Amino acid sequence: MSAGGLPTGTVTFLFTDVEGSTRLLQEHGAAYAGLLAEHRVLLREAFAAHSGVEVDTQGDAFFVAFSRAADAVAAAHDASRALAGGPIRVRMGVHTGEPVVTDEGYVGMDVHRAARIAAAAHGGQIVLSETTQRLLDDLSVRDLGEHRLKDLVRAERL
Repeated sequence: MSAGGLPTGTVTFLFTDVEGSTRLLQEHGAAYAGLLAEHRVLLREAFAAHSGVEVDTQGDAFFVAFSRAADAVAAAHDASRALAGGPIRVRMGVHTGEPVVTDEGYVGMDVHRAARIAAAAHGGQIVLSETTQRLLDDLSVRDLGEHRLKDLVRAERL
């Protein structure tokens, strides 16, 4: 861990984002604030249960770091289950790398790659990079093939 409490070395990033938040706000009006607050509580509980460190949050999106890939995937799975059946659907992306840690947080292509992977997901979907998947022993996943992600030079296997 860094002095700021962020995991160092090999780190697994989890990015989340609510799918269709503008539509949800239009549909639910003032009640959307309560739905969003409940979403935040449920996700933070899942992150904390698996030793996630919240790096940043903006609007309805989270950026969380984990020391272990298995913990990040377990947190994503628990968060997805906690939201199941509700009106809010969250897309999640998980990627593992070795970022630079600064006083301001993480810097490096692995941060950008993780964010782009999350953006490629659909609501209710957890998308892993091939790098993260290789670190997981017994997780059964569906190969989505190679995808071109915004601003990245080479295609990524998801």
